[in-house]
Amino acid sequence: MKSLEKIKNQSFPSGSTHEWKTKAEQSLKGKTVESLQTTTYENIILKPLYTHQDERPVPDFPGGSDFRRGTYPLGYLTNDWVVAQQLSYQTAEELEQKLRQSFNKGQTAISFKVSKALLEVETNLAKLLGESYFQYPFSINAKSLQIAFLSKLERMAEQEGAIDKLRGYIGADPVAIFAEEGCISEEFFNDWVKNIVHSNEKLPNVRTILIDTAPYHNGGASAVQELGIAMAEGIFYLENLQNAGMELDEIFAKMIFQFSIGSNFFMEIAKLRAARVLWNRISNVYGSTDDMGRMHIAAETSSFTKTVNDPNVNLLRAGNEAFAAVVGSIQYLHVRPFDDLTGATSFSERIARNAQLLLKEEAHLTKVIDPAGGSWYVEELTNDLAEKAWGFFQQIEANGGILETLKTNWLQQEIAVVYEKKNQDVQTRKKSIVGTNVYANLDEIVTHKKTQTRNSCFTNMENSLIKMEAIPDLRLAEPFEELRKKAKDLEVKLGSKPTVGMICLGGLKQHKARLDFMKGFLAAGGLKAAESKPILSLEEARQFILETPAKYYCLCGTNEQYEIIGYEILPALKTEFPELIFYLAGLPEKEGLDRWKDAGIKQFIHMKSNCYETLTSILNDLEVSKVEETKA
Repeated sequence: MKSLEKIKNQSFPSGSTHEWKTKAEQSLKGKTVESLQTTTYENIILKPLYTHQDERPVPDFPGGSDFRRGTYPLGYLTNDWVVAQQLSYQTAEELEQKLRQSFNKGQTAISFKVSKALLEVETNLAKLLGESYFQYPFSINAKSLQIAFLSKLERMAEQEGAIDKLRGYIGADPVAIFAEEGCISEEFFNDWVKNIVHSNEKLPNVRTILIDTAPYHNGGASAVQELGIAMAEGIFYLENLQNAGMELDEIFAKMIFQFSIGSNFFMEIAKLRAARVLWNRISNVYGSTDDMGRMHIAAETSSFTKTVNDPNVNLLRAGNEAFAAVVGSIQYLHVRPFDDLTGATSFSERIARNAQLLLKEEAHLTKVIDPAGGSWYVEELTNDLAEKAWGFFQQIEANGGILETLKTNWLQQEIAVVYEKKNQDVQTRKKSIVGTNVYANLDEIVTHKKTQTRNSCFTNMENSLIKMEAIPDLRLAEPFEELRKKAKDLEVKLGSKPTVGMICLGGLKQHKARLDFMKGFLAAGGLKAAESKPILSLEEARQFILETPAKYYCLCGTNEQYEIIGYEILPALKTEFPELIFYLAGLPEKEGLDRWKDAGIKQFIHMKSNCYETLTSILNDLEVSKVEETKA
């Protein structure tokens, strides 16, 4: 018993931050702990370790103070998030069937993309929705069709005597639509304002003012920019709707914010928490009551992070993003199906819906109130994001507000700068996209991305439009997907996969590391690496080239092998095959670079190389060579 009591009272000795730093720097072999710091796209410096010294006063409980810890004191225990999977459909009949099936399988919201077909006179909304609109909230971004859809829904509800039973949100964000379209229509905006005022009276329980940050997110915006834009849009609508005669609390009660959730897990959690902090600050300045100033959030997993190649990896991406959204505390959630880019199937839609059910029933996230609360890292990140986003919001306002910054293209340029940084990291493979720029599978059968024709919302208002630069709908994987498509087209023309020969110097142990690196590097662009047997002499290298028809070759081996064999055989190969282009895997010492270039090396391919530019150059050259060969 005494021994047991002694064990119970024992504890590990507490270590100081200084002791940890000393141990860490020993393992870093001369580097400092500060070298582990990273800077995000939001210009926030992340430290390798956060301690109680980083702690700042935070609200003691969720639902209190600045709402960073959630809108409700008991979180999902009393206010569970809504499973709002957006249903795809071709006909009203198919949508009706899907709605009924989905509610039996875990869906808890009426969510679909409003189409013009649904607004046709013959479409019976009462039959389409059945009794679901009595039981479930709406979760719909109706975009430019909001006015027509609300009008049709209102007439139906009045006939059924069910106006008070309509709830949830059927929103639209005119500013976001302007950003996507690349033009501003004052006529459209004025009609929207009138409709919001009308709906406030006729549909008391339906939120209609949507602040949609997805277009900015998909254009490449950072979390700071998304938050600043959301606040600027919120202010813009508050001012315009007050001028239209709505009461302040009425406007707040009609608002809902939509965020796309990206792949940076902790940043996305902090983004949602910071959003509530910022909106609470604004609502306090405007003098709203506490209940009305609570931010309601509809989240969706990002399309910006998804890929056409190796789409099953999208399951992991969407799961990670959905997890972050739920931990960040949201009211509605849509998880994109893994094959959404090429056309979702009933299977992928079921898997996407089940991802939410797993978070509820298996991960038990409905049982824990604010699991991120008190984390020194998350709290510090929340504070940093809130401060920087407030600064960006102030920049927008100083430049004339959200519409003016769009008109002058200032906002578009700010977002483009961040996108270029992200794109550069993808091209150099500093940022990995599994199945696309790393671990690409050359044998996979790729389903082409579905083509979406987007008709302008303002075709009847052409003369009254104010033109501006549109914010493009982008994805990080697109440049490499284009390379893979180009390689596939070239394969059809050549009759075989475009190939780069690998001259493997020395034994397997000497060349394997750089050979594997080059295989992965080339596969990202759809290029095949044809490897030689171990090369120990000029004759063996010469024979490999004669047996392997290719225009490009790469030397692979250790630096020692390069000096022993590589430098000896390269000038001879270049003399005998002057039309061939040679690369070298790795980066020799600086003083030896010119020597290798003089010997015939066109480029050194290493960890910091721009993979996209190198592969583009090879594919373009092979394409030109094939055209010239055909002409000859």
